[in-house]
Amino acid sequence: MRASDDKPVKVALELPASLHRDLVDYAERLSRETGRLVSDPLKLIVPMLERFIATDRGISKIRRSSSEAAPSKS
Repeated sequence: MRASDDKPVKVALELPASLHRDLVDYAERLSRETGRLVSDPLKLIVPMLERFIATDRGISKIRRSSSEAAPSKS
C-alpha cells in the first residue's frame, strides 16, 4: 500500500482468548482511570499498534536508513 492511499483496510483476525481477556481488562482499567467509557475494547487495537510502530526503535532505524538511501528529488 502506498502512503498516498488513505482508504481504510478492513482486517479480520483471531485473538487468543487470553489476549482478548487482557484487552477487555485493559479497557476497563483505562475507563476507570480516565473516567471515559471504552465501550469496545477492540477499538483500542489501532491506537495501540500506531503507538507501537511510532515508538519502535527498530522501525525508526529502518525508516532512517531507507530515507538516507533514497535519491533526492531535485
